[in-house]
Amino acid sequence: MTQGPGFGVGRRAVLRGAAGAAAVTALPAAAGTAPALALSGRPEARWGVQTGDVTASSGLVWVRADRPARMIVETSATESFRKVRRITGPLVGPDTDFTGRTALHGLPPGQEIHYRVLLADPDDPRRTGRPVPGTFRTAPARRSDVRFLWSGDLAGQGWGINPDRGGYRIYEHMRRLAPDFFLCSGDNIYADSPIAPSVTLPDGSIWRNVTTEEKAKVAETLAEFRGAFRYNLLDANLRRFNAEVPTVVQWDDHEVHNNWYPGQILDDARYAEKRIDVLAARSRRAFSEYFPLSTQREDGDGRVYRVLPHGPLLDVFVLDMRTYRNANSPGRRPDDTQGILGARQLEWLKRELSRSRAVWKVIASDMPLGLVVTDGPTDFEAVAQGDPGAPLGRELQIAELLRHIKHRRITGTVWLTADVHYTSAQHYEPERAAFKDFAPFWEFVSGPLNAGGFPANKLDGTFGPRQAFLKAPATANVPPGQGSQFFGEVAIAGDSGELTVRLRDEDGAVLFTKVLQPGRVGQ
Repeated sequence: MTQGPGFGVGRRAVLRGAAGAAAVTALPAAAGTAPALALSGRPEARWGVQTGDVTASSGLVWVRADRPARMIVETSATESFRKVRRITGPLVGPDTDFTGRTALHGLPPGQEIHYRVLLADPDDPRRTGRPVPGTFRTAPARRSDVRFLWSGDLAGQGWGINPDRGGYRIYEHMRRLAPDFFLCSGDNIYADSPIAPSVTLPDGSIWRNVTTEEKAKVAETLAEFRGAFRYNLLDANLRRFNAEVPTVVQWDDHEVHNNWYPGQILDDARYAEKRIDVLAARSRRAFSEYFPLSTQREDGDGRVYRVLPHGPLLDVFVLDMRTYRNANSPGRRPDDTQGILGARQLEWLKRELSRSRAVWKVIASDMPLGLVVTDGPTDFEAVAQGDPGAPLGRELQIAELLRHIKHRRITGTVWLTADVHYTSAQHYEPERAAFKDFAPFWEFVSGPLNAGGFPANKLDGTFGPRQAFLKAPATANVPPGQGSQFFGEVAIAGDSGELTVRLRDEDGAVLFTKVLQPGRVGQ
């Protein structure tokens, strides 16, 4: 596979046996149902391993077993595992779809951690499956270089794992950059988008998909939502990526249904269960089972929004613009306290931004701010609603947040998102805006990972965006492999604190670069 510019071996060597030991089996030569998994004599982790919620001293390790098993994690400072520390994890079973997570504590900051997961027979602990190895780097305690990637939107519009093009190729190119972590900005699955065995393209050629029973229809039951998350782990590129790169994950609409909002009753003939709150609860449970994140917080509602510190240079503020929003509407109300974040999340974000002492404060937003995203002929799905005047509707919450950032003199905010299935860079400037009480900032968009590419959305002038870069298809639902897949990279220099954003295509080629200086307003 050709390497794009800037690639190298990186700090991580390829994990010997990681893809093979964690493999489901190689992808079939022809499209069709994914291979059946025959049970061997010992428990196996055929869906690989993952890490998440990594801090300077801790991390969370995830695995899925093929049967009831005891999860065991061994860590070491070296790949040889000559000296190991063993942590006994949970007993995994059908109540969590055989998934489990084990927290690692007392880790050294800024260090490469080698780990391996073993699954033990609960009736005979001596019977363990093959260990599945992984690595991750803990967050630094001092100023040092930081690099992470972001994107979103996986297996959308019926474009699934295509063995003809090597599956989810973008993950292999991202892995080669050896990032400290990966931010997935939502739409990790398309629960409302079935995967057919094949799709006929406009030129008459055939796109072939690996398929599963659960992905043959829209997800309604808990088993179907679990199957949608499990589907992606059939891809060897993703499993290899997960074994080497921790993930910061958020969710958006397609984890449940396109453009959903709380309380909605679906008008979709494909669904027998039309109560979106019921579907969302099932998806949230599967989401919490299939990712290594601590979903249960002190408020007890399993919230997705959180702040993740990554050393003195970076705090990542992960938003949830889906769970607490009001109904999609024309967005013209002159007062709107619920908005897209909900009042509680907005106050949390303002408070945590004020407390942050990190040089850079990345706001991971699951939807863009100034791009007009519609929901039908009259309603709007995101923040902007096409009126370039004073803030109305959901824009009022964002105006309140931006005013808070300015008046509290909070510097270093950068917004990252995906959602719209193209890549772009917008600079927001009060001199161009109808609402002027804010400090200038940048918003960067990248994606999809493996979904249809779509034409660019219009800009809304309320917050004065100017598009510095745009690459988007000219037609709708362009399949992967036709210049329609993208990811972004953020690199922070440990010495100067300089932040560089690079927007890259599927193969890793750099399309656009923007360098930002720490503590500077209006750049």
